[in-house]
Amino acid sequence: MATTAILGFPRIGAQRELKKATESYWKGEIDTQALYAAASTIQSSNWQRQKDAGLSSVATGDYSFYDQVLGHSQVFGCIPKRYESLKNGDPLTLYFAMARGHQKDGVDVVACEMTKWFDTNYHYIVPEFEEGTQFKLQPENYLVKAFKDAKAQGFNARPVIIGPVTYIALGKTHGKADRTKLLAQLLPVYEQLLAEFKAAGAEWVQIDEPYLALDLTAEQKEAYKTAYATLAKSGLKLLLTTYFDGLRDNAELAFGLGTAGVHIDLVRAPDQLDDALKAVKKDQVLSVGVVDGRNIWKNDLAKSLSQVEKATKALGQDRVIVSSSCSLLHSPVDLAAETKFDAELKQWLSFAQQKLEEIATIAKAANGEDVKAALADNKKTIEARATSTRIHNKAVKERLAKVDSKMLDRASPFKKREAAQQALLNLPPLPTTTIGSFPQTQEVRHARAEFKAGRLTQAEYDTFLEQETKKCIQYQVEADIDVPVHGEFERNDMVEYFGEQLAGFTFSQNGWVQSYGSRCVKPPIIFGDVSRPEPMTVRWSKFAQTLTDRPVKGMLTGPVTILQ
Repeated sequence: MATTAILGFPRIGAQRELKKATESYWKGEIDTQALYAAASTIQSSNWQRQKDAGLSSVATGDYSFYDQVLGHSQVFGCIPKRYESLKNGDPLTLYFAMARGHQKDGVDVVACEMTKWFDTNYHYIVPEFEEGTQFKLQPENYLVKAFKDAKAQGFNARPVIIGPVTYIALGKTHGKADRTKLLAQLLPVYEQLLAEFKAAGAEWVQIDEPYLALDLTAEQKEAYKTAYATLAKSGLKLLLTTYFDGLRDNAELAFGLGTAGVHIDLVRAPDQLDDALKAVKKDQVLSVGVVDGRNIWKNDLAKSLSQVEKATKALGQDRVIVSSSCSLLHSPVDLAAETKFDAELKQWLSFAQQKLEEIATIAKAANGEDVKAALADNKKTIEARATSTRIHNKAVKERLAKVDSKMLDRASPFKKREAAQQALLNLPPLPTTTIGSFPQTQEVRHARAEFKAGRLTQAEYDTFLEQETKKCIQYQVEADIDVPVHGEFERNDMVEYFGEQLAGFTFSQNGWVQSYGSRCVKPPIIFGDVSRPEPMTVRWSKFAQTLTDRPVKGMLTGPVTILQ
């Protein structure tokens, strides 16, 4: 029978419980024990969700208080020298110092660097490798503990770890640190980690190597061969997971590393299935990521089922795992928490919880179980969304059809425009300005909350915003800024503010996803043709310009940023 699994589940909790607990810990409102208890509750809930949905195994070790990569750095003892004074103290203090910096008790250290996790909006803490970096597996690490906890609670658990080549490749080196030597030093730690999993009763271990979906140097390809020649001897079944793109010319490499299975992302790269079926070894399983882990739309079950059936026909059902394309970390937790979506829109959506059910349904169909009703209902929904007038705006399409090449050309050459602009603005050779937004102070956030709760009228709220804008302009004029900005006090999240004013957008109540640490964002949802029914920023730009003779710069979020 085809089995089922996911690569990871959102760690924040359905109501952002982990965010609230972590920030309470930072404020000193709860202690370490209470924070661990909150994380444990969320983990157990996540495991139960996966089991209740009918998945064959549950993912463990996919949670962290701040970031999974940072968690691995601490597990491996990869601690930059500037944190030396914190190494022998509370592990959680050290962990958060690397994430956020630490200025307390005579210690003053900055945080590690943070950057985006491949092409997602999630940010990870960059490992730092210095000359003399030594790796050492920490006792009672959270990766093994999570597996033991899940097993003790009766779950069939599959640990999730980041692979050694991806981990080294994602880090930054200082001085004479050599990545090749670093990998050689790190591999014994991985061997020890896998040995601990095996001793704890693990059968499968998921080992994430998303770097395999990128263009690799010859040196990196050799690093993979070296690493997995060692790790494949662990006695465990390793599932090598790749995602965010196809393997392309790395397919033979990935399937030739001696692992018990390989996961491929068939959402981002559906065409790679044929190559994977040619490359997969006779003793390997193939995990097919057919349910999108990075978006909120209901899956086309018939399309996914055709991919799964192609794999089972070639390999046999027992060599296929039906899975998510990547970790569901990048999806909101549960659509059931949304009570304000209208029925038509809500039926188009699928959050992490619903994706579990989609995976289970696809596998049941592939295994010959009767899920005709579910497939028929899904087909009806997919077709309804494709033809809905809410998605297809006739006026937008007609306007778009009238765009011609003349509209894409400037009316005047640059030199002429430059002269006209200078005559109008009269700016110095090196004019000063700022990016745009001024701090969203406690007073600004409080006023916005009062307005949303109905305790401030629109007029009262506008008066408050005008006062804040006046102070902002006055400050910049006194500082002799040539091109002031109005401060953007009327805006909440940058993208959300514009999305609220555009047709074709909608907003969830609890569609939160983790961006980094305790920072969760609730992106607007683009469900159809986009148009601008009313002016968006003119009111505040015009008001700000009345406060000074200097040219006030209007502020817009770019369309590509909004789209992404």
